[in-house]
Amino acid sequence: MDLLIKGGTVITASESYIADVAVSDGKIAAIGKDLNMPAERVVNAVGMLVLPGALDVHTHMAMPFGGTVSADSYLSGTRAAVCGGVTTIFDYPVQHKGETILGLINSKKEVLEKEACCDYAFHCCITDLNEGAILEEMQQAVEDGITSFKCFMVYKKEGMMVDDGLLATLLLRAKELGAMINVHAENPDLIDLRTAQYLKDGKTSAWYHYMSRPEFVEAEADKRVVHWSTHLDTPVYIVHMADKEGLEACIKAKEEGHELYVETCPQYLEFTCDVYKREDGRNFVCSPPMKGQESLDALWTALSAGFIDTVATDHCPFQSYEKDWGKDDFSKIPNGCAGVENLYPYMLDAANAGKLSFEKVVEVCAANPARIFGCQNKGAIAIGKDADIVLYDREKDFTISVNTMHSDYDHTIWEGKKLHGYPVQTYLRGQLVYDKGDFVGTPGTGAYVKRTPKS
Repeated sequence: MDLLIKGGTVITASESYIADVAVSDGKIAAIGKDLNMPAERVVNAVGMLVLPGALDVHTHMAMPFGGTVSADSYLSGTRAAVCGGVTTIFDYPVQHKGETILGLINSKKEVLEKEACCDYAFHCCITDLNEGAILEEMQQAVEDGITSFKCFMVYKKEGMMVDDGLLATLLLRAKELGAMINVHAENPDLIDLRTAQYLKDGKTSAWYHYMSRPEFVEAEADKRVVHWSTHLDTPVYIVHMADKEGLEACIKAKEEGHELYVETCPQYLEFTCDVYKREDGRNFVCSPPMKGQESLDALWTALSAGFIDTVATDHCPFQSYEKDWGKDDFSKIPNGCAGVENLYPYMLDAANAGKLSFEKVVEVCAANPARIFGCQNKGAIAIGKDADIVLYDREKDFTISVNTMHSDYDHTIWEGKKLHGYPVQTYLRGQLVYDKGDFVGTPGTGAYVKRTPKS
């Protein structure tokens, strides 16, 4: 055996138990009490939790947006990921007019093959059908393991938005191929209308980023997605759910038996729109924005009840001087915040505090993402799965600071957040890549995850 982890508490999506975990050739080879087998490396995990690596199925690394590029390269972003216990990221390359899906994805792969510190997959954002060629190419993309595609219902001016007709076309085509459409749901016309009025009135602070796209602006689009997917009988995945009204529409559809998946993010579980009243409010600008306390409470309730399927980050940080472009005009603030290194520690801290079970955290951060998106070898401590393993110390206190993160950004919305419990080691396919605060992996170690479509 290459690795033997002794005496830890293994956490799955449904149970926990004390066991040894043996690893050979990057796979979990055996699980059991008091395994007696030689191994090159033996790790004493007594008192530790042994968790599957998390899958952050929503990141934007090196993404051009708002007149700049998000602060984390594929190297720094994936380095930060493993240092927080995330062993697989899903990135969102954006296809524009004239671009092909595979041409875009392959250009990203060329970079990731050299830089990736964790494993990686893609959801390709489709913005233009290129006279129908994209609909044909989607079949080859699915065969190549890209089984999910994203539609923006916003960013009309940026040329990224799809209208209802294109959304319906893509929902139906994805269903034909055993794939799925992910949707960013907000109403662009209401956002543009309200933004223009606030700027005209001289209301330019970060608070008006929230006011230009409050709960009902997101909820209308959420309900429209639910309407189309349920009536067209297609699966759909709604990203970064932040509002109570839209969430309630999703819950109703789920209870009626429709295949609909809901993702939320740690920032919507931690912060309310009041952050936009702060002096540094522009640093919290992301879309959709954080909402009111009622929405935050509804998200926690739905998470506990099983109506939220995944927690991911929408990791898309920008430097503080770039956020400052909008200090006198909220519409000029690049949208996005950091999170990939904070996802698992934040959710596990919630479990440590009794807000959720550790099994639920594994479910929404590992097992469900792997299942929903066809990652057959990920998401569980189980024989035959990739040995993506996180050791977690429930007693380790940790305060998040930009100085202790492993990204390339110069600030974080999580600054000063105190956590009780923290990951102490991360293994990627059996290789130690993070150890007690330090990245010890090698860029380029990460591998492409070819996913399987729904049958």
